[in-house]
Amino acid sequence: MWNQFFLLEEYTGTDTQYVGKLHTDQDKGDGNLKYILTGDGAGSLFVIDENTGDIHAAKKLDREEKSLYVLRAKAIDRKTGRQVEPESEFIIKIHDINDNEPKFTKDLYTASVPEMSGVGIIKTALPDMSRENREQYQVVIQAKDMGGQMGGLSGTTTVNITLTDVNNNPPRFPQSTYQFYSSESVPLGTHLGRIKANDPDVGENAEMEYSIAEGDGADVFDVITDKDTQEGIITVKQNLDYENKMLYTLKVDASNTHPDPRFLYLGPFKDTAVVKISVEDTDEPPVFSKIFYLIEVDEDVKEGSIIGQVTAYDPDAMNNLIKYSVDRHSDMDRIFSIHSENGSIFTLKPLDRESTPWHNITITATEINNSKQSSRIPVFIRILDINDHAPELAMYYETFVCENAKPGQLIQTVSVMDKDDPPRGHKFFFEPVPEFPLNPNFTIVDNKDNTAGIMTRKDGYSRNKMSTYLLPILIFDNDYPIQSSTGTLTIRVCACDNQGNMQSCNAEALVLSAGLSTGALIAILLCVVILLVLVVLFAALKRQRKKEPLIISKDDVRDNIVTYNDEGGGEEDTQAFDIGTLRNPEAREDSKFRRDVMPETIFQIRRTAPLWENIDVQDFIHRRLKENDSDPSAPPYDSLATYAYEGNDSIADSLSSLESPTVDCNQDYGYLSDWGPRFKKLADMYGGDDSDRD
Repeated sequence: MWNQFFLLEEYTGTDTQYVGKLHTDQDKGDGNLKYILTGDGAGSLFVIDENTGDIHAAKKLDREEKSLYVLRAKAIDRKTGRQVEPESEFIIKIHDINDNEPKFTKDLYTASVPEMSGVGIIKTALPDMSRENREQYQVVIQAKDMGGQMGGLSGTTTVNITLTDVNNNPPRFPQSTYQFYSSESVPLGTHLGRIKANDPDVGENAEMEYSIAEGDGADVFDVITDKDTQEGIITVKQNLDYENKMLYTLKVDASNTHPDPRFLYLGPFKDTAVVKISVEDTDEPPVFSKIFYLIEVDEDVKEGSIIGQVTAYDPDAMNNLIKYSVDRHSDMDRIFSIHSENGSIFTLKPLDRESTPWHNITITATEINNSKQSSRIPVFIRILDINDHAPELAMYYETFVCENAKPGQLIQTVSVMDKDDPPRGHKFFFEPVPEFPLNPNFTIVDNKDNTAGIMTRKDGYSRNKMSTYLLPILIFDNDYPIQSSTGTLTIRVCACDNQGNMQSCNAEALVLSAGLSTGALIAILLCVVILLVLVVLFAALKRQRKKEPLIISKDDVRDNIVTYNDEGGGEEDTQAFDIGTLRNPEAREDSKFRRDVMPETIFQIRRTAPLWENIDVQDFIHRRLKENDSDPSAPPYDSLATYAYEGNDSIADSLSSLESPTVDCNQDYGYLSDWGPRFKKLADMYGGDDSDRD
C-alpha cells in the first residue's frame, strides 16, 4: 500500500530526482507486467518506468507554486491487458527549502503621524518633531526570515511618513506698523487697505479673525476678514472730515479661530499691529445748516420784504466765500429772490394764498472761487392766510314764494363761501342791511351754523302787484379785519298747490288758467296761429310790390332825399294816448337793482316822493329825470330812459338841415358844442371848418 512520497523542491542535481518505486506481488520479474501512472503531473512532471515501476521527477518543482500532487498507479498484464491489482492512489509532497526572501505586500507604504506625537509602532527618533521644519520623511524597512540567523533571506520596503499639522503656532504680523491714506470724500464702506498676519499652520489651524482692539478711530473704521486670503480689510464706517481730524491710529488684533487647548501653554494665539490712517483734504461743496428750510409768511407781506434766510459754509480749510442764487426752474414766475451774499430771501411780487398756498423753490450755494462746487437745498414757503376776502353767497339761488304762503314759512336756506381759510374755521353772520332793518315781506334768520333761513312775514303775496322781490342780505365774518358784503336774493312770486309745490310764476298764465277752460285755450291758440299765417302772407305780398322810385329819370344825378317827418305835434300828441298812465303812481315800477353785477356796497334803496293826481306831466317827467340822474343804482346803466315831452310852446327848433332855408351866408353851429356829449357828433359835422355848406 502506497501512502505518500516526499520530494525536495528546487532540486539542482544533474540527474532526475528519484521519487520512489511501484511494485506488485504479481510481478515475477519476467517482464509480463506493465506499470502505468496517472494523475497530477503524470507524464510531464513525473515519469514512471513501465517495466520496473521507478518514478522520477522530470522537472524542478516549486513548493510555493504547488506543494501536493495526487497520482494513481496500476499494473496490467501485457498479454491480456487486465489489471492484476486494483488501482491505488498515492500522494507526492514537496518539501520546502528556504528559497524565497521575505516580501512586503507593498513596494511603498505611506503613513502619517501628528507632529508632536508620542510613541507608536513607528517611533519618532526626535522629540517634538515640527511639521513646519520638515513635513515628509522616507523610511526603508528590512524583514529577515529564520529569525535573522545566518543563511536566512531578507526583504525590504519603503515607508513615506508625513507629519500632519496641529495648531501649535500663533499668527504673527510681519511688521508692527501699517500706514494707509484716504480722501475725506470717500463713500462709506470704501476699502482703504489690507493687512495679513502669517501663520505657519495650514487648513483650519491657519484660519484667523481680525478685530480692532482699541484706538481713536475704532468708531470711524472697521476691519473685516477675507476668508479666502486670510487678510484683514480696513474699511470706512463713518464720514471723514479732514478739517476735524487728519490722522487716526488703530490697534488691530489677528487671532486663531480654532485654538488647540493642548498647546495653549505656548502663549496667546494672537498678534497685534498698529494701523495709521491719514486723511487727505479735498475740495468739498458748500454745506447748508439744514437739510431743508420751511418758511411761513403772511400773504399781505409787502413786495421786497425779507421772509427768511438760508446759510451755508465751506467745509474746507480754505473757507471760501459763498454766493447764493434761486434756481429759476423752481420759480418760473420770479416771485422770490435771494441776497447773493447773506442768503436773505425776499419777495418780488405780491403773494396770494388763495391762488397759490405753497411755493417750493430751490436755493443754490456756490463757491465764488470754484463755481463747480455747489450745493442745492429745497425751501418750502407756506403762505399764511389773511382775512382779505369778503364772504359771498355760495351760489345763485332761484327762490320763490307761494302766493298762498303764510307768515313764518321757510322759503330758502342760503349758505356762504369764503376764499379765506382761518385757522379756527369759518364763522359767518347774516343780518338785514342797516338802512332797512325791518322788511315787511321777509325775515332773515341766522341759523348759527353758517347758513341763514329766509322766512315769510305776511299772509299771501300777489303776482299782479309784485312779481319779484329783491332781498339784500348783509354777510360778515368774525376774523380780523372783519370782511362783509351784501348779497341780493331774488324772490319770485309763484302759484303753488296746497302742498307748496310751484306750478307757475307767470302772471298771464294765472289769468288764463283761472278764467278759461282747456277748450277755450285751444281755440285761442288756433286763432293766434291763423293770424300769424295771415301776417306772413301779407308780408310776402308786400315785398312783391314794385316800389315807386324817388327819382324817375335815370339822368337825374341829384342826391337822393329821404324825408323823416318824425317831429311830434307837441301837446296835440297827448290825444293819442291816455295821459293818466303817466300820472298813475301805481303804473310806475318799484325800484329795481341791477342783475348784471353784484353790488359792492350797501346801497340806499331810493324812495320817490308820492305823486298827486293833479300834478303836471312836465313836472312829473322832470322829477323822474332828476331821480335817474342822481341814482347810480337805477337799472340798467347801459339803458336810455327817454321822456319826450314837448308842448305847443316848445322853443326848440328843428335840428334837420333838409328843411332849412338856403342862404348864401355861413351859419354858425358852434352852440352845438355847448349842448353836451350827446350832440358831439352834430357839432363835429356842422361846427367844423371843413363842413360842406351850400
